[in-house]
Amino acid sequence: MNSVSFEFGGATFCALGSGALYWPAQSLLCVSDLHLGKSERIARRGGPLIPPYEVRETLEKLQSDIEATAPATVICLGDSFDDPTAATSLPEAETLWITRLQAGRHWVWIEGNHDPGPVNLGGSHAAHLTREGLVFRHIASKAPMQEISGHYHPKTTVSIKGRRITRPCFLFDQRRLILPAYGVFTGGLRGENPILSALFSGQPDRILTGKIPIRL
Repeated sequence: MNSVSFEFGGATFCALGSGALYWPAQSLLCVSDLHLGKSERIARRGGPLIPPYEVRETLEKLQSDIEATAPATVICLGDSFDDPTAATSLPEAETLWITRLQAGRHWVWIEGNHDPGPVNLGGSHAAHLTREGLVFRHIASKAPMQEISGHYHPKTTVSIKGRRITRPCFLFDQRRLILPAYGVFTGGLRGENPILSALFSGQPDRILTGKIPIRL
């Protein structure tokens, strides 16, 4: 399992190269912004036709992370689907796939701004969730608390061996941790964007995703 261990909120976490967050002490896997059904939503609204493979590729990635970590709890940190209609429009094969991934574990859908969490799939639903003093929510709050969120799809560009690369990334300081988008069909907001910079007291730590995750 390619990952980088780091401390946050008095606990040890693993940032997986896939963009998932694993909390070993809690046997908890957290993913954010899957945006399943994005290609279907774009086509439905008259946009360009895009190969509808993103659901399958995202679920393959999620299945791999679940097999690697065997979590007792999975938290989907909001915007799991691209809109409420997409949540009810999955082909039967993908719906059954999610059901298999949920089997035998506690599965929590956190409400996002794109969808409130799928009502036709198993698991529990919450606006936010607190575990061991850490708050899991979709969009970072302004309150001074230790929280884990998503929403902004952070990414960063670095120079490695003379080559500039851009990857999704984890951003964190002592009180806030923002996950990258997990879905394979998502854009991103650069970490130095003023919207993200305003959420941190200084320069946040960054962990780049990829086959070999890198902490900067």
